[in-house]
Amino acid sequence: MRSPLFDIENWREIGATLARNKTRTFMTAFGIFWGTAMLAMLWGGSKGAKDLMMRNFDGLATNMGAINTWRTTISYNGYNKGMSWDLNTRDVENLRKFIPQLEEVSAMSAARIAPVSYESKSTTAQVKGLEPNFVKVMEPVINEGRFISEIDMRNKAKVCILGKKVAQELFGSDSPLGKYVNVGGIYYLAVGVVSQTSEASIGGAQLDESVVIPVNVLQIAYNTGQDVDAILFTVKKGYTPTKLMPRIRRVITSNHPNVSPDDEDALWLMDVTEVFEMGESLFTGLSLLALFVGAGTLLAGVIGVGNIMWIIVKERTHEIGIRRALGAKPKDIIMQILSESMVLTTIAGTAGIVFASIALAITTKLTETPGYKAAGFELPFTTAVVILLLFLVLGSAAGIIPALKAMNIKPIEAINDK
Repeated sequence: MRSPLFDIENWREIGATLARNKTRTFMTAFGIFWGTAMLAMLWGGSKGAKDLMMRNFDGLATNMGAINTWRTTISYNGYNKGMSWDLNTRDVENLRKFIPQLEEVSAMSAARIAPVSYESKSTTAQVKGLEPNFVKVMEPVINEGRFISEIDMRNKAKVCILGKKVAQELFGSDSPLGKYVNVGGIYYLAVGVVSQTSEASIGGAQLDESVVIPVNVLQIAYNTGQDVDAILFTVKKGYTPTKLMPRIRRVITSNHPNVSPDDEDALWLMDVTEVFEMGESLFTGLSLLALFVGAGTLLAGVIGVGNIMWIIVKERTHEIGIRRALGAKPKDIIMQILSESMVLTTIAGTAGIVFASIALAITTKLTETPGYKAAGFELPFTTAVVILLLFLVLGSAAGIIPALKAMNIKPIEAINDK
């Protein structure tokens, strides 16, 4: 007798058997379908959710921090609380000098929105004053030309780097390099085009919609003295911005007699390290949720497979007895029952994987933002195969007990069964 695995008639019989129990077959198949789909969607969705959150910080150094000022909340040295105050160039120098654990320290100033024009074309953009080492903190994309240099800072050169969108509005597909651009009534030599990969915005508009000039040139052009709006920095390995914040606060407040070194609310800190850790924790939590929910639906599906196989064996006791009487081997009976559970699991599981993949692809499309990396709402092929194999193995295992019962049926008793 041929093995049921390679017997075409056997496969036809499997289909007919499952078709006779349409309601039970459908409910069991749906449980497997939904179990694989849920597990696959949650697994792929957790990665996509992480990508969506981290997209806001893509292009930022993972060890970065940024500080800004808030109103004071403690009266100090005769000054009342509630006073506003500003960071300045000396704060930047002191941080570089007194805290060696800081890798890079970079000042940022942002002026008001200014008119920007070249010949007959004009637009508006925010003017940002930055330093050369800004590229080591925010990691922008230099699309063309260069960024601000140390020579620009020393010479207080009237040079500018145009944001990508600003450059497109003024020059279209032409290069702006070497052209003089009117920014707020002052002409600057365009030496570069810059953009950013993240959706994060520190100090107002994003780089794509800004015009960057040396920070000391901005201080002169807009008469802001030595004030800066924010200080960006990166920390050396083994440190985090939050851990260094008490020292940073002491160094900065020592330069501001109206700010208490104990006023924790007077300085605002953004710790990108914590944001990245939060993203990892979110991914881990969602992954565990996917496993938990998937395990529950998997268990329900497996129980359903075992249940329908048990019913099938019960209903076919008479038929199994006749087969045994005609010489069918126990292993053939086992293979017959297991084949039915494998077919049910494979078809429903594959449908679940396909459904999840389509749903994740649609979600990826809906969350796309032009100019930014797409969120990875996707199910890797290897993961899909593992999920399907897991359901296949467990679904087949669920048919073992009914198969063993069928094997132990005595031909005479089975033939007489009604």
